[in-house]
Amino acid sequence: MAHSLLDEHETELAIAMSSYSVIQEKEKSSVHRVKVPPRKNVIEEVRTTLREIFFADDPLRSFRGRSRTKKIALGFQAMFPILEWGSQYNYKKFVCDLIAGLTIASLAIPQDIAYSNLAHLNPQYGLYTSSIPPFVYAVLGSSRDIAIGPVAVVSLLMGSLLEKEIDPKANPIEYRRLAFTATFFAGLTQVALGFFRLGFLVDFLSHAAIVGFMAGAAVTIALQQLRGLLGIEDFTRETDIVSVMKSASGSAHHGWNWQTIVIGICFLFFLLVTKQIGRRNKRLFWVAAVAPMTSVALSTIFVYITRADKHGVRIVGKIPKGINKLSANQIYYSGGYAAKGFKIGAIAAFVALTEALVIGRTFAAIKDYNIDGNKEMMALGIMNIAGSFASGYIATGSFSRTSVNNMAGCRTAVSNMVLSTVVLLTLELITPLFHYTPNAILAAIITSAVVGLVDFHAAWIIWKIDKMDFIACLGAFLGVLFVSVEIGLLIAVSISLARIILHVMRPHTALLGNIPGTSLYRNMEQYPEALTVPGVLITTIDSAMYFSNSNYVRERILGCLSDEQEKAKEMGQAKIQFLVIEMSAVSDVDTSAIHALEELHRTLKKREVQLVLANPGQKVIYKFDESKLNEMIGNDNMFLSVAEAVRTCSSKAKYEI
Repeated sequence: MAHSLLDEHETELAIAMSSYSVIQEKEKSSVHRVKVPPRKNVIEEVRTTLREIFFADDPLRSFRGRSRTKKIALGFQAMFPILEWGSQYNYKKFVCDLIAGLTIASLAIPQDIAYSNLAHLNPQYGLYTSSIPPFVYAVLGSSRDIAIGPVAVVSLLMGSLLEKEIDPKANPIEYRRLAFTATFFAGLTQVALGFFRLGFLVDFLSHAAIVGFMAGAAVTIALQQLRGLLGIEDFTRETDIVSVMKSASGSAHHGWNWQTIVIGICFLFFLLVTKQIGRRNKRLFWVAAVAPMTSVALSTIFVYITRADKHGVRIVGKIPKGINKLSANQIYYSGGYAAKGFKIGAIAAFVALTEALVIGRTFAAIKDYNIDGNKEMMALGIMNIAGSFASGYIATGSFSRTSVNNMAGCRTAVSNMVLSTVVLLTLELITPLFHYTPNAILAAIITSAVVGLVDFHAAWIIWKIDKMDFIACLGAFLGVLFVSVEIGLLIAVSISLARIILHVMRPHTALLGNIPGTSLYRNMEQYPEALTVPGVLITTIDSAMYFSNSNYVRERILGCLSDEQEKAKEMGQAKIQFLVIEMSAVSDVDTSAIHALEELHRTLKKREVQLVLANPGQKVIYKFDESKLNEMIGNDNMFLSVAEAVRTCSSKAKYEI
């Protein structure tokens, strides 16, 4: 019985192997021709292209096949994401969000007061920025984790741009109005980007450029805090490292206050230690979260008891009591200041969007849910417009607060509502308690907060992976550090764009060889064991072909052909009679590329070399057919794979030396 089963199994295996051999023989003998796709309607083609650019995520997908009532409900959910998760909200989630909201409030309140200094605004405006915007975002935003409020980098960028237009000390009212105007136009810019689905523009700022820009801004912000940590009254308005160090060292003999230095250094050490404790032990994250508020409370009590303010220790002073005052009537909607506000707002809007989207996507990936980038832009924009009407300046997602929010166990955006409520209560009830808070503490809080923005590990990884990316990172860092924040941002964007242009203009090309014992053809630099085919040169182009690179690709291919012909002649091998171009990576071509291929075909014909194309894509072969390039080259010289092309060419080749 066992023997019969074994024999039966062997028979089946033999039949299967025989069938496979027949298939293999058929594949060897048959050649698959490249098919031209059906002709498209011009309007449909334009519509498809626009859809791919602006609606790649297919926002109407969830509406298809639904009833009218369901479509209306989904429409409201799309506009107000709170309706989506609000229906499933319960008491257990609220407790988690309440704890998270209270925790981030303890971190946000002292940070808000401190960050307003970076924007050259009075402390209450930092608190205003964390009151209304977080509540608006909770209703409109799609991220469950992001914590909203002013952040160090945007505050510094905005402050440095605003003070170039108006002196905040000489004209505080006009300066404040311009800040509200910039915030309004920043929100308008963000709404426009989201509405017209232009979110891809933010992606022009590469990861490497962001790492360098953030690190440079962090060092610049930390150096700016020397004024508060050393108790210097007259300090430079410039942000570059040379000006800051000159100003600090020049005040050493008469401008430093030793009591301020002691307070600042002691509490900075305390904040850094608690931050390290929270980083090493995730369960103790709350230690780092409450440390800023603890520092404010202890230092305020110390200054009040010792009256250190009478001995040169600079304090916050009076913070007006009461919730936000409406500021819609203070915004410049037209005129010269409106234009300046638009310019400043648009620049700050891009930085704020980049930071918020990076943070939102990072934590969404951790918790395995998706956020809609265009909806996020709309939410952030409406949030900032509302903030500009309520005496706030530009708000966005804060990485430190979002981390604390996540570790505190937030479940939904209700934690932002809790934060907003706590800040409003603080403004209404306890702002007088901050009167004796020393400025040195605010400087220490800012310094400890921006330390995490200098990511040495990320910079090292960038250096190891891609040296060009590292140049972008270093350029942005040095631009911020030695010139200004806006110049550093410009360098970051410029290098990122230059990288894209360079990649498009100089696409990678390679020679392919046959992996022994297979029908695979791979890059010979990557696979040195790959073998060349006598009389046939095989190349590949790893990019779309456009006017910017088509001539380069043609010259590169002709250069490779000349080199290989010379090698074949020196080694006594058969001269090259066929040039096979593997085109699977060529996603598109334009008229310049087609013209370059026509010229390549004519040049090769003069050299008695036949041009052969392998695996051109749908768009490419469609355009070849429209331009009659396939007829010029010959339809019998276009193949579905490199293996079939080489097999056909080898059978035709005359092995002459």
